[in-house]
Order: sequence, then structure tokens, then C-alpha cells
Amino acid sequence: MLGDGGWGTTLAIHLHRRGCRVTLWGAFPEYISLLKKERVNSKFLPGVKIPEKITLTSDLKNLEKDEIVLIAVPTRYLRKVINSLKEISGRKIVSATKGIEADSLKRPSEVITDVSGNKTIAALSGPSISYEVVRGLPTTVVAASQDEKFATEIQALFSDDNFRVYTSDDITGVELGGALKNIVAIAAGICDGMGFGANTKAALLTRGLAEIVRLGCKIGARKETFFGLSGLGDLVTTCVSSHSRNRWFGEQIGKGRSSEEILSRIEMVVEGITTVKSAYRLAKKLEEEMPITEKIYETLYSGKKPQDAVKELMSRAPKKEKL
Repeated sequence: MLGDGGWGTTLAIHLHRRGCRVTLWGAFPEYISLLKKERVNSKFLPGVKIPEKITLTSDLKNLEKDEIVLIAVPTRYLRKVINSLKEISGRKIVSATKGIEADSLKRPSEVITDVSGNKTIAALSGPSISYEVVRGLPTTVVAASQDEKFATEIQALFSDDNFRVYTSDDITGVELGGALKNIVAIAAGICDGMGFGANTKAALLTRGLAEIVRLGCKIGARKETFFGLSGLGDLVTTCVSSHSRNRWFGEQIGKGRSSEEILSRIEMVVEGITTVKSAYRLAKKLEEEMPITEKIYETLYSGKKPQDAVKELMSRAPKKEKL
């Protein structure tokens, strides 16, 4: 398991419970030493004990041939991590990273293949807040791969009574749903911070999903994927959960705080901050209209006030509703 954040630690614990022999890797030796001593990931998953049988390491020089590599590092660090760990070349890989690389505009699986040459890749995505999964609350996700046999293998590896896994061959749609929903979650948080109600959030989720569908289909994803767990399901969870970092970040913006002030208070990466920049660039490149994404981009990167962004969205020219 590459990535000792909240999601990586949660997946490591889940697979340990499934009877797997698990190694959890982190990039910083000093923090891994602390985890070995305390067996609690206080930064990213406080209050949850890491079982003694999970191996903790910052060195992966001796990977065994039969091991599957899971990756849950922030998108901005993904290429660097893969570059530094040549031992994963040629192995089966599961990506649990959600985002779009800023410079290349590539999805995580594309970055992994680009750097390592690996082609047997699955993406694991869906409505899966770490706080709930690690406590055994019922959760359902999707394992997507162009290799149907591998997707089924990952389904069997992860599935138990509390963690149900479906399969899909639309890895493009599954990855884009997991990335783009974070933009809408920031917008939902802004609505919460400004004191808006259920009407506002329902409209935001609906029209936000329409933007995700349009962009995703233009890139080659299937429309129906975005109405499944990795699209609509993940969107709803991220926009309403009190444990969603992206929603929380947006809420602070809605209350008038600056991005710098907010980020100085937390250790965790807010993936949507980078994703909105990537999605904005993608939309411009593909000439696709994404008004919500555009206003969130302008709010975070051009100094637009949230109140002005809302006013501009609500005063757009009247049109027929469509996806």
C-alpha cells in the first residue's frame, strides 16, 4: 500500500482484516518511525489502531513477485512517487488516487502507465469516506479496469460483508467521476458556509453532475458510468459528509477565509484545489462549457468573491435544461 494518508491506511487495515499480508509505505521515514511506535495515524486517521501485523516501511526494495501494489498518494505527488519506486514496474496495480495531474491533464492510471509501463491497472473508486470504512460501516465501490479478469480479482480481494465491490471496464469514467466530484464538493461547501439551504445544494449537485457528464463523455467515458457509484454516488457523499475535506474547505471559503489561511490549519491534501485547475484547463482545451467549475476556479485563483460567483451563475442567460 503506497500512501500512509487516511485512505491508504484505511485500505491497509481493511485488507489486513480480509486476511492479506499487508505492507504500508510512507514517503517520510521519521513519520513511519512514529507510526511504528504509536500504531495510530494521528495526522490522517486519528483514534484508529494499526494492527501489529501490518508492516510499516519507507523502503520498498524487496517487493515480492506476487504482491499487488495499491496506490493512494495525492495526484500532485503520484508521478514523483512512481518514478522513485522502480520496483513496481511490471506489477499489477490498483489506483485509489482521485485527481487529474496538473501539467499533463492525465488521469492517475495514465500517469502510472506513463512512468512505469504497467498496463494491468484497476481504479478503485466510489462513495467511501475513510472514517466510515475503517469502522466497518456498509460501503459500496467500483473496481474498474480494461482487464476484466483483473477487475474481478480486485473485486474478490476487497469484498466482504461491509465492503461491496462492483466491476466496470470504464476506467476513464470511474476515474473522472472520482476526480471531478471534488470540485462540486468545494462548491457545496461554499454554499454551506454562506448559509444556503437544501434547494441550493440540490441544484448544485444536479448541474454539477451535468458538467461532469459532458466533460467525461467528451474524453471518452460512458455517460451511464457517471450515474453509478463512482459518479453520482461519490458526488453525493463528498458534498454532504461532515468528514469530506473538499466540502469542509469550501465551507471555510464560504465563511470568508482565504485558501492560505485554511490550508495552514490542516495536514491533509484537499485534492479538489488542484483538480479544479486541471478541469478548467481541460474544459477550455475541449471547448466544453463548465460554468460551476469556472466560477470555483475564479474564486480560488482569481480572487472572485463567492457572492459574486453565485450572482453570476444565477443570472446566466435562460436555457433549456439538458445534460
